[in-house]
Amino acid sequence: MTDKHQTRRSSAASIERGGFTDGRNTFTVRTSPLPAPDSFQVSANNNAADLVLIVSGLSTGDRHATWGPEWRPFAPEWKAWVEDTAFTVFRNGSVRSCNG
Repeated sequence: MTDKHQTRRSSAASIERGGFTDGRNTFTVRTSPLPAPDSFQVSANNNAADLVLIVSGLSTGDRHATWGPEWRPFAPEWKAWVEDTAFTVFRNGSVRSCNG
């Protein structure tokens, strides 16, 4: 798969933490510019409007995933992989990823 280089673009609304791919789609992880954000968002294919996943509860340790409508039907194993990989990107920046 692809090793996406880490990019940190900021705006008033969000900061790009990094990205990863499943070999078919590329995913970007963004968060608010707060020092300790409580959530992050994952969008697909360089389209911030295509929200794949929102993970909230980061500051409480009680993570909760909310999936975008087009992504809800995907297999539970794939969704777990995306959530875990996105969390790694949120914490550490872009990752080399392989799903399979």
